[in-house]
Amino acid sequence: MPHSFVTIGEVLLRLTTPRRERLTQARGFDAIYGGTECNVAVALEQFGVEPALISRIPDNDIGQACVNYIRQYGVDTSRVVRSGDRLGLYYLEIGASVRPSAVVYDRARSAMSEIEPGMVDWPAALAGRDWFHFSGITCAISKKATATVAAGCEAAKAAGMTVSTDFNYRSALWSPEEAAKRLDPLMQYIDVAIGSARDPILGVMLGKDGNIEPDDRTADAYRPFVDAAVSKYGFGRVALTIRDIHSSDRNDWQGVYFDGSEIALSRRHELEIVDRVGGGDGFAAGAIWGVMNGWEAQKTADFAAASGAIAHTVHGDFNLASEAEVLAAAAGGADVRR
Repeated sequence: MPHSFVTIGEVLLRLTTPRRERLTQARGFDAIYGGTECNVAVALEQFGVEPALISRIPDNDIGQACVNYIRQYGVDTSRVVRSGDRLGLYYLEIGASVRPSAVVYDRARSAMSEIEPGMVDWPAALAGRDWFHFSGITCAISKKATATVAAGCEAAKAAGMTVSTDFNYRSALWSPEEAAKRLDPLMQYIDVAIGSARDPILGVMLGKDGNIEPDDRTADAYRPFVDAAVSKYGFGRVALTIRDIHSSDRNDWQGVYFDGSEIALSRRHELEIVDRVGGGDGFAAGAIWGVMNGWEAQKTADFAAASGAIAHTVHGDFNLASEAEVLAAAAGGADVRR
């Protein structure tokens, strides 16, 4: 039987400058749709999961275009609430060399930011699913969205579902202190915690920095940080991304995974980046897939890191890679497929 998955989050219209132009010089934009939880759902669908999305999207032509775009990748949108005035959007300037990528959000008063717990029929939304996922970004957009996520977590745990989160800090949306204060009450529901080893939210919540210098990195070097998270919040599993930025085009990328007893560090991927947006979501999907399949720690760490690595090579938010492709990347294969 296929694994089932439902996630809650905002889907945005993404407007990207062509040819890596600056936002100030662009005269046209490439329009697609994406959002961190939806990105995870699409990546999992490529692996064979049956994913569904809970969101609030306006009942107008832009909203319909968004829903159509999501559905083409196999995501069930029947749980989407069709109401509200506007779809949130963001403008993306893809960086190059020493110029970093830049994002400008336009999501205030979006339909999803004004969602309320009573708008979702939770028994129907969660029916037939065994995994519930959300990210810190959804909680960042409003207190109403946070309350809705909390209602979803409570309903999911009552139904015996696995609950996961990706902290996904965005400095444009809130401060680490505000994020920690709003997310802390939700940690009681979390079975699988996903984030960056240097995520400022985790730094505040744990009072401990998970950033380790490249020459000192081993799996055991991350154990004190992971142990602190498990000790405080009781997480069953923890997955962390590690990124070293050399330029906008070139990053080094790894992952750490703790399965409750064993901790593993993945191989390092030297990335030549096509599109950085969605890289962490590719990692999250890979980690979730490893947990779903009961893989041992090393295989899960390698798969999650490779999934996130491939996501950096695909234009757009979505990681469109099969399990076989990710396994090949985890093994270091990049030869031409014939």
